[in-house]
Amino acid sequence: MTTTSSDKQRTQLKRLSVLIATAGIDQMGFGMVLPIMPFYALKLDASPEMIGGIIASFSVAQLLSSPIWGRVSDHYGRRPALLVGLLASAAAFAIFGFANSVWLLFASRIIQGAGGGTTGVAQAYVADSVAPKDRARALGWLSSATAVGLMVGPVVGSFAAHWGQAAPGLIAAGLCLLNVVFAWKWLPESKAPAVPGALPIRKPIWHAAWMVVRHPGGPVPKLTWIYAAGMLGFASMTSVLALYLGEVFCFTEETIGYVFLYVSTLSLVMRSVLLGPIVHRVGETGAMRAGTIFLFFGLVLYPQAGSLWSLAAVMALVPIGTALLFPATTALMSHATERSELGTTMGVAQTFAAVSRVIAPLMATSAFQRFGLGAPFYIAGGIVALVGVLAFRLEAEPVTSRESETA
Repeated sequence: MTTTSSDKQRTQLKRLSVLIATAGIDQMGFGMVLPIMPFYALKLDASPEMIGGIIASFSVAQLLSSPIWGRVSDHYGRRPALLVGLLASAAAFAIFGFANSVWLLFASRIIQGAGGGTTGVAQAYVADSVAPKDRARALGWLSSATAVGLMVGPVVGSFAAHWGQAAPGLIAAGLCLLNVVFAWKWLPESKAPAVPGALPIRKPIWHAAWMVVRHPGGPVPKLTWIYAAGMLGFASMTSVLALYLGEVFCFTEETIGYVFLYVSTLSLVMRSVLLGPIVHRVGETGAMRAGTIFLFFGLVLYPQAGSLWSLAAVMALVPIGTALLFPATTALMSHATERSELGTTMGVAQTFAAVSRVIAPLMATSAFQRFGLGAPFYIAGGIVALVGVLAFRLEAEPVTSRESETA
């Protein structure tokens, strides 16, 4: 029986919709606890620099787990890796709910980071399921699931905080467990069966990561460095955002959720509605370059906002920039990678992004504590300016022979 193009498109859409729903629910739980964590840590007498360490611990765990998850998903499949990651998130949120010490906050973040190493697996799932010419748009839809979670989650978390410190974490853990059941029943495997007689990959797990360092000028390594540097600038800002807004605009754990609702709504509109047409018009390289410009101005103008209205205008630039920069860069990496190595490539990209997220909170919270409230934003802006230099030195993507492939 012949499979028509419309049948393939329906199958792709079904797979992608289930993955997007799973990612959205997962990020809703993440969004419930992320904005309020610094306020809880302050109540436990943590300093800004210690809060930076708590934030960085997530990324240390993600750094170590991302390439492993990528290789595991290439060998055993995307679905089991994603399910284990969801279970780890549920455990982490439960620990957060009962945390009565700084060290339990550290434990929660480390466990969640280990599960969060499956981000690259989700990106590889998209690359498995979607034709190359549509990947930037599909990755934008996946990113929009994060925006939905971070749009709804912080508001729910802020409301739940009225019922006690344990409520946000326990509700988030319950959502994750429901998500596991949903994904177990509805999320199919996306990885194509291995070709009979093909030899398995025997390179060491860190070989691909070392190649990015050893040959930084190659197509995939160059894009990986752009992705990592952009993440370094963005994560520097997000690491101190709650502390900054608390100091300058008197936000608390019961009101910070509305800031994330506003930013995530903008991100959702950008990634789910506008990203596809923009990429279609200017290409993935053009979208990546535009993203660095918006993100740069969004960061350096943060300390200049003297009122909530001006702050709202500046905040809008950041989700516009990230919505263009990160999905476009990831899509370009997928085009330059062999299909059998997609999970590993995305895992390595997330490894370098995790290195950035380790460095960023330590650097930003130290600058916040020692050099002033605006210092982290100027540092982040300088880093993104470097991304712009790299992006504008990258040649526009060629039309590859893989454009005609079906996933």
